[in-house]
Amino acid sequence: MSSRRNLLLSRRDLLRGAGAAVLVGPVAGSLSACADDTPPSESFVHGVASGDPLPDSVILWTRVTTDGAGPVDVVWEVADDPAMSKRVASGSTTTDAERDFTVKVDVSGLAAGRTYYYRFRALGATSPIGRTRTAPSGSTSRLRFGVASCASYAHGYFHGYRALSEQRDLDAVIHLGDYIYEYGSSDYGDVRAYEPPHEIVTLADYRTRHAQYKRDADLQEVHRQHVFINVWDDHEIANDGYADGAESHTPGVEGSWADRKAAAQRAYREWMPIREQADGRIYRKLAFGDLVDLVMLDTRYQARTKQAVGLTGAPPAADPKRSLLGDEQAAWLEDQLKTSTAKWKLLGQQVMVGQLLIEKGTKLVNGDQWHGYPESRERLLTFFRDSGVKDIVVLTGDIHSSWAHDLVFDPNDPTEYDPATGRGSVAVEIVTPGITSPGVPEAFAGLVDGARPFNRHIQWLELTKRGFVVLDVTPERLQGSWYHLPDVVEAAPTAPAFAAALSVKAGEKRLVPDAAAAPSRDDAPVAAP
Repeated sequence: MSSRRNLLLSRRDLLRGAGAAVLVGPVAGSLSACADDTPPSESFVHGVASGDPLPDSVILWTRVTTDGAGPVDVVWEVADDPAMSKRVASGSTTTDAERDFTVKVDVSGLAAGRTYYYRFRALGATSPIGRTRTAPSGSTSRLRFGVASCASYAHGYFHGYRALSEQRDLDAVIHLGDYIYEYGSSDYGDVRAYEPPHEIVTLADYRTRHAQYKRDADLQEVHRQHVFINVWDDHEIANDGYADGAESHTPGVEGSWADRKAAAQRAYREWMPIREQADGRIYRKLAFGDLVDLVMLDTRYQARTKQAVGLTGAPPAADPKRSLLGDEQAAWLEDQLKTSTAKWKLLGQQVMVGQLLIEKGTKLVNGDQWHGYPESRERLLTFFRDSGVKDIVVLTGDIHSSWAHDLVFDPNDPTEYDPATGRGSVAVEIVTPGITSPGVPEAFAGLVDGARPFNRHIQWLELTKRGFVVLDVTPERLQGSWYHLPDVVEAAPTAPAFAAALSVKAGEKRLVPDAAAAPSRDDAPVAAP
């Protein structure tokens, strides 16, 4: 990738040049029988899920498969125990074709920081039992989160999800987007075929693709064992999307962008365990006691303007009208950070903030990321530096690779940034790899490796392997541990391997390596049966 031409590749071209995916976890098993010995039936083939935990409530989700066209009555139950014998809440609801027979219930009146078990009944059948957890309130001494993104069905098997499902002590899984991919079969990856086989553009298409994903046993299992906090990235609609279009959307041939966007977002809300908001936005804050405020952003479809450049050695021309967040969301973010009383402020968002220099003074600009929106990035980093808000950690997906950054304005100005002490860093960034989506080509990885002397702010990176991150958070420090998997192309999984751990101490703004990942809790709640 030494030529100028190669530096002008789009993100899609860059990632399509990568080899087959790699990832792992235990062999997918059949759904367990329910506690009352009623076997899971074909009425619940898409499993169960939960999401958006608050201290007193959580969203429960399922879908009813029916041959009928009319409404279906659904009963839900929540219990203190996996046998479902100590019921604490129950109720009923109705679903129909208008919601594609999906079910979402916002269960309130629950206790904070508590593990619960739940199930659904409909059409004389009982769903699998799921496990969920409310957010804590008040004083909180430790939290653990899984962090994941980028699950291309066509590139392999979701062994990483299965591995996360077996990490029983997680308080939640934070999913940073690209939960589904929109491509047709063999357009981008050819390990598994898509349903429908063509690129998805209509409401029926997006519903069918979500349904295919939700039938995957590994994805079902991680949802069954953990509460999720989701946000979309581009592939939930179309590659390199923005508010008013996408790089891979062709008006006319693929219909209007407004119709496609509305259809995709409607299907996403139907099929995901996300708490819906009246204005349709998905950026929101979730509090985990006095330890963590998690601010989920929409850097993709809320207000992003069109990308000005692809992958290039030069930033786009200055344009104050261009934005990644939009003024409303940017002001909301700043207000959430300024008013937060939590020890740690986590930003769950889609595209990388940290820069990459390919030689001294020459920035490799990915126009789809914060680098391609220099005014937005400048505003973000300036706020981090000048607001007085401490202990900010940015969580990022999208790029199918693993990075640990100190966030700085200019990493090569010794008067501004000192990697030994962290002086000049304004926050830190933890980037999770893809679950299956392929990393960057080896040639590009070699270019980056050769440029390490110009990138003193990059404390660790791995560009080709698949996996996930586990966050371990205490009042004293936040640690990110990367786990990589050797293969996702084969259906038979192997165990994930610890790759690296880095942490940031409270009051500091630099990541430092740790010898090992923090140990799991020894009192993890019992798994859903």
